[in-house]
Amino acid sequence: MDDIVKAAMLKWPNVPNCYGWLALDARGDWYLRDEPTQAAGPFPQLKGSLIQHDKLKAFIHRNYAADERGAWYFQNGPQRVYLQLELAPLVLGVRRLNLGETGAGAAAGFEVQAHTGQDVGAVQSCWLDEQGRLYLLTEAGLGVVRSMDMDAAADAVASGVWGEPQEVAFADMPARFGFVREPVPAAG
Repeated sequence: MDDIVKAAMLKWPNVPNCYGWLALDARGDWYLRDEPTQAAGPFPQLKGSLIQHDKLKAFIHRNYAADERGAWYFQNGPQRVYLQLELAPLVLGVRRLNLGETGAGAAAGFEVQAHTGQDVGAVQSCWLDEQGRLYLLTEAGLGVVRSMDMDAAADAVASGVWGEPQEVAFADMPARFGFVREPVPAAG
């Protein structure tokens, strides 16, 4: 987390949390969802405005975390901006390493990295939902493999790097892996 964010949290400790204004899609793209967008339809059917500013995306990436409920948020100064997830809290890129190349989190010739640029550590298991989407449980949490990286991921699965994929119903994933797809304010 950025030092400026930590300082703002100390200076203004009681800023209310924000819900519904930020979302993460299956490609790892961030979307702003203003009030008219939220009123017009749910995410991801109506995504909102794609965030394209590189420095803003980098700021979000550095300040992206989960609370004790498994609800993911962006710490924007003193305010937590809870976000909606299309599929999972992390969107994973998979790439084959060249012979002799090493990389962060590399396992048997493959590197896995989160949409935030974060090294996700070791892959603990892999999962397939009923739509055929591939998820990896990593040291950093659960992530869906980006569609553009499925060729490399399929090679890793075929080579047994991550073990045999297990089947899981998409609707069961948040409870099983401890995350919240659509956070709402905590009761009480």
